Amino acid sequence: MIEIQNLSKIYKTKNGEVNGVDNVTLSVEKGEIYGIVGYSGAGKSSLLRCINLLERPTSGHLTVDGVDLTVLRGEPLRLARLKIGMIFQHFYLISQKTVYENIAFALKAAKVPAKERIDRVEKLLEMVGLSDKRDVYPSQLSGGQKQRVAIARALANNPKVLLCDEATSALDPTTTKSILNLLKKINQELKITIVLITHEMNVVKEICNRMAIMQEGRVVEEGAVYNIFASPKTELAKEFIASVVSYDIPETIANSCEGPLVKVTFRGKVAGEGVISDTLQQYQVKGNFLHGSIEYIQDLPLGIFVMELKGAKEEIKQALKYIEERDAQVEVLRDGV
Repeated sequence: MIEIQNLSKIYKTKNGEVNGVDNVTLSVEKGEIYGIVGYSGAGKSSLLRCINLLERPTSGHLTVDGVDLTVLRGEPLRLARLKIGMIFQHFYLISQKTVYENIAFALKAAKVPAKERIDRVEKLLEMVGLSDKRDVYPSQLSGGQKQRVAIARALANNPKVLLCDEATSALDPTTTKSILNLLKKINQELKITIVLITHEMNVVKEICNRMAIMQEGRVVEEGAVYNIFASPKTELAKEFIASVVSYDIPETIANSCEGPLVKVTFRGKVAGEGVISDTLQQYQVKGNFLHGSIEYIQDLPLGIFVMELKGAKEEIKQALKYIEERDAQVEVLRDGV
């Protein structure tokens, strides 16, 4: 659905040129929810704005639904943009217009006939759960309701792609969850491809199929969300994941352990099986659990446990080999003292 090839965006400032997006190549498949993660200044918003050419790339190519947008100008570009909806962190609703009028405005701008506008807005209000707010003004809405209006407006012209620029950053956790559930519903029912940028890994964990992590304008890690959570390759990915799932052991506890400290990661259905208990029964090894839980990412379990092992070195070695043979990932955090 979206193909980005060697895309760069250079900004000219008083202090020289700045690479907002630096030679990015990635693809987003039709119908998936794709997350782009990074800290402020990483280039994720610049990349998103390049996808609908709110920012024109300095170099590279961007293809959406088979059309290279970078070669379009004027009316062809305007028509192509109608198939790309966008929502923002701060909603950008027109305060002097009602909920109905805010949504209808996008249709009027696209020159949709009046009767079609009425039918379309009513259906969108029902989809986002705001039929009872049809004639109220934005000032009378909560943050979550404002974002629902913005989503309805973005969907007005039946886009094939929905871009979300920090769409939940201004919302409280409960409202964030409701908006993410709405986006999942839209994705599933309308088959719309969603690209979502955020600095919150909880959002990615909740809703995204695949993701890219950006730093200084570049993509430093990319892949399935589950795989990145299970086995992050970069320090930045590990840092982001630690903000959601932390397995740090207090130094005083770690220093009191005599045996080696190991981290065991179980993927998929094996996460719910008793591999560790089986291991401790089969080998002359005792396990002291220090931390652990099973996370669910896109409904798939991911089990991560940190424990101290006590026993003869050869027995511990054989026990860890047994665990690895059952499709678990073992990382020795510290050898025994």
